[in-house]
Amino acid sequence: MADNASRRGAADLGVPLMIVAFAAIAGFLYWLNGQAAAERALEIVEDTTPEVEVSTTPVVAGADIQMDASPFEGQFVRLEGHPVASQLGTQGVWIELPNGNPFLVAFSDGLMAEGVTGTNGDITNVEGTIVGINDSVLTAWSGAGTISDGDRLAAEFATHYLDATVFESSTPPPGGGE
Repeated sequence: MADNASRRGAADLGVPLMIVAFAAIAGFLYWLNGQAAAERALEIVEDTTPEVEVSTTPVVAGADIQMDASPFEGQFVRLEGHPVASQLGTQGVWIELPNGNPFLVAFSDGLMAEGVTGTNGDITNVEGTIVGINDSVLTAWSGAGTISDGDRLAAEFATHYLDATVFESSTPPPGGGE
């Protein structure tokens, strides 16, 4: 038999290569864990994004209803950015349209129960149904005491009004930005 005792350490690389392989696998698993943690952190950020509530009501330009609101009669619409011209008792307000004419906004029973009011010059966003005005509506408002006789006379000139279910108003900044 041949004596191979002198080459024992020179050719036996099995144990060092096994240690290197385990170290490489451990390093890969450590890197993979870091990537998974980063991915979980991204998912948490995506899940915590707040939802923004946006109105889906169609916005109608004031110019579209200023001369004739009858094409929108019976439709639920939103009017944005119109100033309050004056009050109509406690029943509603007149908003100023682009041509300078007022348009009647009547508060729904729910808004009146909340005590909603509008102040002259406030900028409004309103949502509601366009309704043709008639004598029975005016009589009901007068009978409820929400409009005076003078307000009734002014309201008789309106052909339509917005029966508002949403009324948002804000005071314009000083100077008016004009």
